[in-house]
Amino acid sequence: MSTPLRNSDDTRVPEQLPTPDIEVRPVAPGGRIFRANGVDLCAETFGDPADPAILLVGNSMLSWEDQFCERLAAGSRFVIRYDLRNTGRSVGYDPDASPYTLRDLVADVVGLLDVFGLGSAHLVGFGPGGWIGQLVALDHPDRVASLTLISTRPTAPGPNDPDLPEHSDELMAHFMGVPEPDWSDRTAVIDHMIEAGRQMAGSRPFDEAAVRDAVGRVFDRTADAMPGTANHRSIHRSNQLASSFAVIDHGDRWRERLGEIGAPTLVIHGAEDPFFPHGNALALADEIPGARLLTLERTGYELPRAVWDLVVPAILRHTSGGPRPTHPPTG
Repeated sequence: MSTPLRNSDDTRVPEQLPTPDIEVRPVAPGGRIFRANGVDLCAETFGDPADPAILLVGNSMLSWEDQFCERLAAGSRFVIRYDLRNTGRSVGYDPDASPYTLRDLVADVVGLLDVFGLGSAHLVGFGPGGWIGQLVALDHPDRVASLTLISTRPTAPGPNDPDLPEHSDELMAHFMGVPEPDWSDRTAVIDHMIEAGRQMAGSRPFDEAAVRDAVGRVFDRTADAMPGTANHRSIHRSNQLASSFAVIDHGDRWRERLGEIGAPTLVIHGAEDPFFPHGNALALADEIPGARLLTLERTGYELPRAVWDLVVPAILRHTSGGPRPTHPPTG
């Protein structure tokens, strides 16, 4: 017999997974294709479906290392990671002219919760995934058991608000001054992204081997799923750099609404982040009611293995709260 599924608030949900009108197709390796919110999204799970659910929102599912997911699952959590549109094995478009919006990505999260029969889940968003998390918490509050925002900010791409720090001048000078690699050349892409990672990192020792492995995995998975006629540059940039967020429609501002977030919120941010400097975390923690801030010393725009001993227990503590309202799965 299969283990019965439960919502993140530990109430039992119907046995079917996914709901009857949602197509599921296996892909090998690395997850399954689910039809959610009208599009194909690739998702992978770790742990026992009976445990409280954590949905990780990054760029591709490889924004979250396998061992990171396994450590969360070892803490009695059912962990779901997935590829956003235009990454990995999820639906793809021309990344330079994508027809979807930021709010579509928000609706994708709700669609995935429906696929897994979850009334609510604990959302953890890194970088642009934090924008998605904030908007799910604002527009679909009953679907968010708790919110964790890692290395993100309260405003969409483009010029930041005058009271918030911008990308560091040194980081932008690097990006503007370094020529792009041949995005079809695996070695060139890995070398390029390692140097970008150094620029984004804090002052703790840089784990080049881990970054090399992570970048290589993203490259290989992207190349494996890429159509023969695809634009290699745009698709690899979308997977490695989340470049699609620079061109999609972001809709209305939401910073002024942060006071409406009712989900318990944890903000995690590197003290030396040059991409979304730490002042953005201070704003999030100040403007979201009851939010708590965990500052990672000597850490930049990254989630290196060296901080997992702080981050994983913090997320497990944060996601151990009591019941939240549930929403029945559709279909």
